[in-house]
Amino acid sequence: MNQTPPVILSIAGFDPTSGAGTTADIKTIAAHGCYGVACITALTVQSTTGVRRVEPVPAKLVRETLRELAADVPIAAVRIGMLASDEVVAAVVDFLQAARIPHVVLDPVLRSTSGSPLLDKAGIERMQKQLLPLVSVITPNIEEAGTLAGMKVTNLEEMHAAAAKLHKLGARQVIVTGGHLEKAVDLVSVAASNGTPPEQIEFGSDRLRSTSTHGTGCAFATALAVNLAQGKQLQDAAVLAKAYVTKAIARAYPLGKGSGPVHHLFRMDEQPRPAADAVEPKH
Repeated sequence: MNQTPPVILSIAGFDPTSGAGTTADIKTIAAHGCYGVACITALTVQSTTGVRRVEPVPAKLVRETLRELAADVPIAAVRIGMLASDEVVAAVVDFLQAARIPHVVLDPVLRSTSGSPLLDKAGIERMQKQLLPLVSVITPNIEEAGTLAGMKVTNLEEMHAAAAKLHKLGARQVIVTGGHLEKAVDLVSVAASNGTPPEQIEFGSDRLRSTSTHGTGCAFATALAVNLAQGKQLQDAAVLAKAYVTKAIARAYPLGKGSGPVHHLFRMDEQPRPAADAVEPKH
């Protein structure tokens, strides 16, 4: 009998382009050899050109879905993306308090690339006060880090300061992704247990010029969750997740009229294919 791979739960919205959200998470999870399950938090009307409408899923349905999944399968890690409403944030908080899942990665999706708000003010406040202390690691970009920390973040020094503020809000481990900076740098920050300043390490990378960057935050956070579930330490998991996203951007193909998705399943293209003469003929 085959061994069951780690089960990774995606709690996120539905993106019809499959560039981000739950369907993109499932692709990322499968690309890493794990099995993905999902709880959809919101339906969206969007394309590669932007988000037109967001319709949150009723919190009761989210609660029931999470409870049913946790009762049925052992969940090794969770990637939390767009939550869309304060009520859904509350449902996820209650779930995490009861489920005690070992690895929880929060990708705080607050605004779309096109500028549309994806979480209300009350939901952001609940995220700051109740959700942050329950997750293993939070992976905001510089804008999201600034919103949650209550400060402007435009450079590396401010990334360090924002991460320190997030620790004070209860976040144990923070990865601020700096792909929007002129020089792409990610910051890994781990809170100290004795009141000393957090341990902070910078990871630089070459910037890829591409129009296929939709869903990079989701892909990074999900790949991070998978690597943590597979036993990697935070820094190693972050490096592997970054490498995966970088290659997914580089191997992406043009799709749509706007910001196209990364190629989550590029590894399928790298699998050796049987030679034509090795295929058994049909009789």
